[in-house]
Amino acid sequence: MVKLHDVIVIGGGPVGSYVAYKLAGMGHGVAVLEQHKQPGEQVCCTGIISQKCITTFAIDENVILRQTNSAKLFSPSGTLIRLWREQTQAGIVDRAALDVAMAGRAQGKGAEYLPNSLARDIQVGDDRVRVKAVRQGERLNLEARAAVIATGFGSKLVERLGLGRVGDFVMGAQAEVEMVGIDEMEVYLGREIAPGFFAWLVPTSPPKALVGLLSRNSPRLHLKRLMSSLQAQGKIAWDKAEPCYRGISLKPLARTYGERLLVVGNAAGQVKPTTGGGIYYGLLCADIAADTLHQALKDDNLSARTLANYQRRWRKKLGRELEISYYARKFYERLSDKQVDRMFNLIKSHGIDQALCQAEDLSFDWHGEAVMRLIGHKIVANALRAMRAPFSFRRQG
Repeated sequence: MVKLHDVIVIGGGPVGSYVAYKLAGMGHGVAVLEQHKQPGEQVCCTGIISQKCITTFAIDENVILRQTNSAKLFSPSGTLIRLWREQTQAGIVDRAALDVAMAGRAQGKGAEYLPNSLARDIQVGDDRVRVKAVRQGERLNLEARAAVIATGFGSKLVERLGLGRVGDFVMGAQAEVEMVGIDEMEVYLGREIAPGFFAWLVPTSPPKALVGLLSRNSPRLHLKRLMSSLQAQGKIAWDKAEPCYRGISLKPLARTYGERLLVVGNAAGQVKPTTGGGIYYGLLCADIAADTLHQALKDDNLSARTLANYQRRWRKKLGRELEISYYARKFYERLSDKQVDRMFNLIKSHGIDQALCQAEDLSFDWHGEAVMRLIGHKIVANALRAMRAPFSFRRQG
C-alpha cells in the first residue's frame, strides 16, 4: 500500500526546501523529491542575496562567503559608475551549501527527502495526486493530497499539467576562476560582451571568483570571450574550468496553481527580470505557498479555486514590481552601446547615481521604484523620450 503524504514537493533547492520546512513545521507529512544525490549538486548560481533576505529567512551565516556594500558598473566604452552604501547590502552565499542547509532545516522538522529521484509525471485525481518518478533506475510511485512544483527552470511537468509555460527566458553562463587584485563586484555592459544583458565578476572566497553573463544567444561563446578579456586585463587567472549553464525565467507563468497543485520559484517565473536573481522572490512566494496549503489542508479543500489564493497573494506582493522591471529589461535590450554610454554619462555627470545610492527608501531587492525614480528625473526623462521609451506606469499610493 502506497503511503499518502500530505504534500510532495518536487525539487530540493532553497525554494522547495523552504516550502517543506514550513509545512513540516506545521505538522504536515511532507516528502521532497530531489533528482540529484543531494541538494546543492550541479547548481549554477552566483548566490548574491540581499541583507533583507538573509535576515527574513534566517539564512545560516556559515553559508555566507562574504558581504558586500558596493559594485562597479562599466559602460560599453568603459565609463565607470560605482554604487556604494555604508551599510552592508548583500551577502554572497555558497549556493551548494545554502541548498544543503535549507534541506537540513526541513529534515529537522520531519520532512522526508528522496534523493536521486526524478519526477516523470503527476496525475491529479479526485482526492490525491500521484507522482511517478524514477529512483536509481527503478520506478517510484508516490501519493499525496497535494503537490508543489519547485523544479527550477525547464521542467516539462508544468506544461503537461496545463499550466502553460514561462513567457520569456534567458540563458546564464558562469565559471569559477581565480581573481587577481579584485575586491568588489564588477558588472560589464555592452553588445560585444552580453547583448541586451550584462556580465559580472564576483569575488567569493579569496582567491576565487565567479565570472558569468546572461545572453539569449551563444552564451558559451560570449563567456569565453569575456574570460579571455578579463585574463588579458590581469583581473583573473583562468585554468579553462568548464562553465555551467542554466535557463532563467524573465516572465512568470500566467497560472501558478491548479487542482491540488502549486508552482513556486524559477519554475513559476518568480525572478527579478532586471538581474535574473530568484532566491529572495522565490522564498517570499514559498512562504505564501506554504501558508496557502496549510489552510487548504486544514479545511480539506484543495480545489483550484481555493489554491488560486496563492496566486492572488504573490501577485499582489510582486506583480507590479515584475511588470515594471520586465519593461525596463525589454527597453534596455533595445539600446545600442552608444545609447547606453550616453545614459551612463548623463547619470554620472548629474550625480543621479549618488542620489539613488543615498535614497534610503530604495532597496536592493525592489528595482521598480528605482526605475520609476530614474525615468522621472528630468534629464533622464528627456533622453528616454528621444529614445522612445515604452514606460507608461503611474505611481501608486
